[in-house]
Amino acid sequence: MDGHYFDESPSSDDRRREVTAHIGGRELVFTTSGGVFSHDGLDKATDVLLRTRDLPGEGVVLDLGCGWGPIACTLAAAGATVWAVDVNPRALELTELNAERLGVVVHTSLPDDVPDTLVVDQIWSNPPIRIGKQALHNLLLRWLPRLAPAGVARLVVGKNLGADSLQRWLIEQGWPTERVDSEKGFRILEVRRPQ
Repeated sequence: MDGHYFDESPSSDDRRREVTAHIGGRELVFTTSGGVFSHDGLDKATDVLLRTRDLPGEGVVLDLGCGWGPIACTLAAAGATVWAVDVNPRALELTELNAERLGVVVHTSLPDDVPDTLVVDQIWSNPPIRIGKQALHNLLLRWLPRLAPAGVARLVVGKNLGADSLQRWLIEQGWPTERVDSEKGFRILEVRRPQ
């Protein structure tokens, strides 16, 4: 068994390969590897998120669960200051490699190494739903408080993976959450700080 992409130490071989992704009207080449999320190329959910939302041209953005970096690199190329966070060191290494290839700066970090003082204007994430409901809830409750007062989190979640129940749960926790788009079975949820 190769383990999961959300493992802190992937057991699968680190076999690097190049994949091409069409993002923002550009054809971009990224390096991926086994043991990271969507190692075969850009997944549908992330593609939907990057196509249906306006990219921030400035501000500080957190890519939560960055994988090999398609969100982080795209947002950095649009002008944002990006922090890419993942529990998987291989994912962080690939994100750094891909950012360098694209000529952008992305700050990569394990969750416990992110400065306590970091406040972000936006969080963008294709969250790791498969870690389990309680672990996902803990993850979101850890990072959503990092949002600035006018900040927003943009999450893409499959309808069949519980997008609607996640929206209800976030609202119950006091985080105003709106479904702002739906495409190809995926929901885009926008979460704002409580006022």
